Formats: sequence, C-alpha cells, structure tokens
Amino acid sequence: MGFRGRARRVAGARIHSVQPRIAMSMNESPTAPPLRRGIYLLPNLLTTGGLMAGYYAIVAAIGGRYVAAAVAVFVAGVLDGIDGRVARMTNTQTEFGVQYDSLADLVSFGVAPSLVMFTWSLSTLKTMGPAFGKIGWAVAFLYAACAALRLARFNTQIGSQDKRYFQGLASPAAAGLMMSYVWIANENEFEGHEVAWVSLAVTLVAALLMVSRVRYPSFKSSEKSDRVPFFAVPLALVVLVAIAIEPAPMLFGISVLYVASGLAMTLWGMRRWRSRREVVVAKPEPRQPE
Repeated sequence: MGFRGRARRVAGARIHSVQPRIAMSMNESPTAPPLRRGIYLLPNLLTTGGLMAGYYAIVAAIGGRYVAAAVAVFVAGVLDGIDGRVARMTNTQTEFGVQYDSLADLVSFGVAPSLVMFTWSLSTLKTMGPAFGKIGWAVAFLYAACAALRLARFNTQIGSQDKRYFQGLASPAAAGLMMSYVWIANENEFEGHEVAWVSLAVTLVAALLMVSRVRYPSFKSSEKSDRVPFFAVPLALVVLVAIAIEPAPMLFGISVLYVASGLAMTLWGMRRWRSRREVVVAKPEPRQPE
C-alpha cells in the first residue's frame, strides 16, 4: 500500500509537470510569424527622397529655374526606380510602402511636371486672350488628373495583369517626356511663349497616353526577378556615358523612342489580330456528309 501510493504520487507529479510544458509548446508555435511593428526605414527613406525632389521641382519652377526643376524630376525618377528594388531585395515590401510610393509618384510625376510646364510655357497662352489662358491651365490640370487616374488603375490591377507590359504610359515615363522637352528647349534658348503650342501638344499627348490602353514594355518579367541578359550591362553603360555627355538630348531622345515604341507595338499587335481574324473568317466550313 505504501509503495503503490508513493508510485502513484510520483507518476501524478510527472504528469502535472509535463502538462504545462505541453501547453507552453503549443502556445509558442515555431511557425507563427513574428509581429512587425512600424515601417521599414530604407525603402521608405528613398521614397521620401523622391517626394522631396518632386517638391523641389515645384519650388524651382516658381523661382524660374526650369532646368533645375527638370533635373529634380529625373532625380525623383531614379529614386522611384530604386526604392522598389531595394524593398524586394531586402524583403521589406509592405502595403504601407506601396501606398506611400503611389502618393509620392503623384506629386513627383503628376503635380510637379504639370506645374513646371504651366509656369514655363502654358501660362503664356493668356497673352493671346483669356480663353487661351484657360486652355493652358486646363491642359496642365488634365495631365495631373490623368497621372492620378493612371496610378489608381495600376494599383487596382496589381497581380492581375502581365508583368512584362504597362497598360498606358507610366507616369515616370510621361514626366520624363515632359521634363526632357523643357530641358532641351531651355538649352537651345527657346522661351516658353515661343513654343507654347508645342508645349500644349506635348502635355496633351503625355496625359492621354497615360490613361490609354497602349501597351508599353516594363523591362521586367516578374516582381521577384531582377536579372537581365548580359548584353544589357554594356548597353546600359553606353547609355549612361551618352547621358553624362549630353543629358538633355539623350533623355529627350530616349523618351520619344519609348513613347513611339508603345504606339508601334500596339499598332503591330492590332494588325496581327486583324490578320488572324480575317484568316478565321475566310476559312471554309467543312461540308456535312450527305
């Protein structure tokens, strides 16, 4: 009786000591992801730098320094291209970063280019009459609104569209076309009022292409892959050297070629689709056996 009682007490004590350990191991599951508080510094710091460059472009344009404003927008474009890659490489992608990047893009590639173009050239249309002045600021606003619509459409289509192409001209590319035009015009000593109608056309084309269905190459196969072919490295070096030698003409030429490539690719795709459709329509139907 005494030996059996001691054995039962020892077994009971062992069972009670094991149960808390099991409960603790169940609560501390190794597969449960740790809670992440706050935001990641590096990618959001780059996004903030792009936002600051866009804001500086607005301030420089108000002060009449249009070349500095154009350069600031290109700096914002470089930082916008880096922050996403840094976030993917460091595995620091968050929903906050996505939304913050879109808001910064709206300022840097939507509001800033439209105000730079307006203060430099489109505002001079008022010298031709009040109606022309209204056309100038209306087209400048149209560009900013189309940039906002383009960014909103892109955010709603994440994960559902082909990663190799953009639907519509991306806002950084549209801003590059606008600011390279301002830069090269100032280098060639053109005043804003002398090319006001050309500025109006450039702004209108960039705005409408952003909300169009024209496809443009995105130069990436997937969000998780940043690898490029070997020949792209020396080609990029040649382009960078050319930009360093003559930045304004090279940037304007690259922007025009990119805009034209999307239009040509879309027209070629429509032609192929029509030719296939004609072949299908012209194909005779098989005869039914009598």
